[in-house]
Order: sequence, then structure tokens, then C-alpha cells
Amino acid sequence: MPGFATFDRLSRAMFARISQGVSPLAVADAWTDWALHLELALGKQEALAMRAATFLLRLGFWLPRAAIGEPENPPLRPPEGDRRFADEGWSAYPFNAIVQGFLVADDWWREATRQVPGLVRRHEAEVAFMARQILDIAAPTNIPWLNPEIIRRTLQEGGFNLLRGWSNWIEDAERLLAGQGPYGAEAFPVGEVVATTAGKVVYRNELMELIQYAPATAKVTAEPVLIVPAWIMKYYILDLTPETSLVRYLVTNGHTVFIISWINPDRHDRNVGLDDYRRHGVMAALDAVSRIVPDRAIHACGYCLGGTILAIAAATMARDHDDRLASLTLLAAQTDFADAGDLMLFLDERQFLLLEDLMWDQGYLDTRQMAGAFQALRSNELVWSRLIRNYMLGERDRMTPLSAWNSDQTRMPARMHSEYLRGLFLENRLSAGRFAVEGRVIALRDIRVPLFAVATTRDHIAPWRSVYKIALFADTDITFVLASGGHNVGVVNPPNQSIGTFQILTRRHGERYVDPDTWATLAPERQGSWWPAWRDWIGGVGTGCAADPPPMAAPSRGLPVLGDAPGAYVHER
Repeated sequence: MPGFATFDRLSRAMFARISQGVSPLAVADAWTDWALHLELALGKQEALAMRAATFLLRLGFWLPRAAIGEPENPPLRPPEGDRRFADEGWSAYPFNAIVQGFLVADDWWREATRQVPGLVRRHEAEVAFMARQILDIAAPTNIPWLNPEIIRRTLQEGGFNLLRGWSNWIEDAERLLAGQGPYGAEAFPVGEVVATTAGKVVYRNELMELIQYAPATAKVTAEPVLIVPAWIMKYYILDLTPETSLVRYLVTNGHTVFIISWINPDRHDRNVGLDDYRRHGVMAALDAVSRIVPDRAIHACGYCLGGTILAIAAATMARDHDDRLASLTLLAAQTDFADAGDLMLFLDERQFLLLEDLMWDQGYLDTRQMAGAFQALRSNELVWSRLIRNYMLGERDRMTPLSAWNSDQTRMPARMHSEYLRGLFLENRLSAGRFAVEGRVIALRDIRVPLFAVATTRDHIAPWRSVYKIALFADTDITFVLASGGHNVGVVNPPNQSIGTFQILTRRHGERYVDPDTWATLAPERQGSWWPAWRDWIGGVGTGCAADPPPMAAPSRGLPVLGDAPGAYVHER
């Protein structure tokens, strides 16, 4: 009966708030499957026992030497990139012995949760992820009386570091209750310190504002650039400070740039769907750009989820013989979700139902619920290390423009997020040829314009091999770039910083497919930023013609200037 079904949804939504959207049934199912199969795997048990005995024996020989100050060749070392034990205090006895005990446990659990005969691959990944989370919580770095850095700082300062930490905790709690951003974010006001590139809002609807940036050169490249950012966060990650702004870089290199600034939805937008973002976002922006710069093809660029919806729009345009695109650029954007990384681990029907009911009740997915999922992917860096620094050592993390942007989060409409999770993540319809737009299936292989795809080596949100799968589905010239860094830092890497590396290689239309690992061995590595390579690529696939800058907006065509950049939507919280 409808009334009872509604009551069920409300009860599940209340439970989802308590569990932070995690289904306990999915968690229990994974652990039960692992435990039962491990119980039957006598050979695996013997291997684990021998592994533990070997390390304990090595520890037994090593500990006496460590106790007298001669610790050589410890049995285990922290994994590459793990900086938790970098403080010199961890190399002295007894703390080095504590570290070794933790690393032995960490190694044993890593081995225990992999290659268990008969275990479902999905459950194996889930159990391994949960085991890592538990070990991260129990790490000695998080236990004040076992952490030499905390002990030393407390003795040196007479406990004042703990008083500062307590004060920091009180201040952060007050800011959270007041709905303010994290400490230090106020130093980067939008439109004053970040998102300062000169421009005008030239179009606005109920879903987005379109910003056109003022020209910085006497002549510009004939074809304009339209950037479609993700609506999970604010657009200005691509227009941070003047030194780190991709938008400013393009403008100063003679490009006419437009960018979408999405609205921050609330419960009134609960019925906004995924296709609304295509129609009232991407397509409405293309229509506006075509009216301001008529008779010119457009270089379209999409970042993260914005790249996914742009790829959907481009395939739809190709199906419908809409040839307004000059090229397509995808930045850390997935079109196939079969290997979408750890975000996929607990997204099954049970988990989806819980999230769907939570969003049905709220009308949206809250910013804190999304942030928690992303932080869990790198809990060492994003959670526990920060807690120790802020509340035990009494230090404050230095707020940067990127971290201030990262705290300026947005919500997700219930219907859109539900369609996105089911259609793309759960059922992977886009690459499987089952994604329909306006009642007709689209195909990525219909895209014929040159394609430029960027992935990053340490991306936990869009793993680079997943991003690379566009090479399986698009039937055109594809230039693929693999940049060092993560999902954000690998993209926001201006040339003036001269840091990082990237690999780049083009596969021409008609050439044979190359798997990602082979590609990585073939693609030459370059130092610095990939931005200049993209700038040159845009110049190569366009007409190469220079033109006078177009007017700001087009009042005669119904597009007057509505205000200065960064607009109104970016300020909504």
C-alpha cells in the first residue's frame, strides 16, 4: 500500500542519516563471504600463518639490535607515499618497534584480503578497503601516547599544544554549526582573491550561468572555447588565483573562453534530472555561444562529471548531425564505469536503495555526505593526519586556494544523482550502448571530432585506466595525456610552476587500439605542465585563423550582459 511504502522510505532515510549512507547489509555480506571462503581455503590459511611466523621471527632477531640503538634493515618499511612515520622520533626505540608491529599487521591483512579462492571479486575489494580503513584508524600515529611527535611536542610546550588543539576543535565545531567553511577559507573570497579573471555573465537559466571572459589580446583564435565543469563543486577550480587559472591562461594565449557556473541546488530542485544538465546546461550554453560567436565551431572541454555529460551531449549531437563542435576535451572524466575505483565498492542495489531514499527525503545529496565518501578514499591524508596536526599538535593547516575551493561544496539534486548512479555507475549504460537520450540510444563512436583526454596518475575518483577507456569507444583521433598528480592537482598545474610531468601520445583514426599499460611504455614523458601541449593541440585541430575578439554578449540576439563575473550562482551555499 502507498502509505506503508512511504513509511518504509522514511525509516530507511532516517537510518541512512545514522549510517552516513552506508548499508550495513552490504558490509556484513562482504565480511561473511570473505570469512567463509577463507575458512575453506586451508592452503591460504597455511600461507598466512607462515607469513606471520616469518615476520615475527625476523622481528625477534631485529628487536634486540633496535633496543641497543643498532636497528639495521627493519623487516618492513612503510609503503611509498606513506608519510605518517616520517618524523625522526619513529626511528628510535621503542617507537620503531611499534611501527614494525603495525606494518606486520598491515601487511598480513593486505595478504589476507586478496586472492582468497572462491571469494567474489567485488567482496574482495570491499573487505580490503574496509580493512585498510580499520588499520588507518588503529595506526599508532593516531594514539597520542604512542606517537613520539605528540609526546615530544607536549613535553616541550608543557601541554600548550593540547590546549591549542582543544581551542581549534571548539572553533571548528562552532564554524560547522554556523554553516561556515573551515578555518582560513575566508582568506580566499570568490571574486576578490579567486575567480578574478575579468568577464561578464551573458546567459542565465534556472540551472546555470554562462560567463564570457574579456579578451586579453588584440586578435583571438577564431573558434571559442566552452568549458563545462563538474556540478559537484564550484566552477572556479579552473579560475583560481591569477597564477593558477586555466581560464586566464587560455585568455592570455588568445582564446575566447566561456565557462558554465552551475547553481547550487536545494530541495526545490529534487526533480532536476541528468538530461536537464545536458539540455539546460551544455546545449543551452552551446546555443548561447553560437549566438555570440556565430558561424564558428566550438572547442568544448569538460572536467570530471562535466566531461561525462559533455561526452553524452557530443554523442547526441553527432547522432543528430549537429556539427557545431570543433574538438572535444575531457579532463579526468569517465565514460565507462566498470573500473571506476573505490567509489564503486559499496554501490550495489542495497546501497543504492539507501542513498535513493535519503535523497528522496532531503531532495538532494548533502555536501557533507559527498565529502565523507571522497575523504574515505584517502583517509590517511585527508582525515587522520589532519586531526593529529590540528587537535594534538595544535597546528593549523595552511589554507590554500585549492583547499578553500575544496571546502566550497555543492549539493546534488535527488533525481539527477539517482539517474547518474544507476544509469552510469551501476548499469554502465553509456559505454554498453544502452544510454538513451530523448528516447533514442547514443553511441560514443559517433563522435568524429578530434578528442583530447587528460587523466592523472594518482586519481582516486577517476582512475586513469578508467579514463583511458574512451580509446575503446570513440572512433576518431585521440590524444591521451597522463599527468602526474591527483584528480585536482594534476589538472590545475600551470606552466609557471614548472612542476610535475606528463606523458602524451596520439592515436590516429584507423590505427589499432593500444592497451593502457602498453600506452604508458610508448608515450614519451615531458617535464612540466600539459597546458601548453593542449594549447598547441587546440591550435592544430582548429582552423588556425585569427580574428577580432567577439563582442561581450549579444544584446541584439537576446543575450544582454547580466552582470560581472563570477556571477551570482557561485556565491550560493
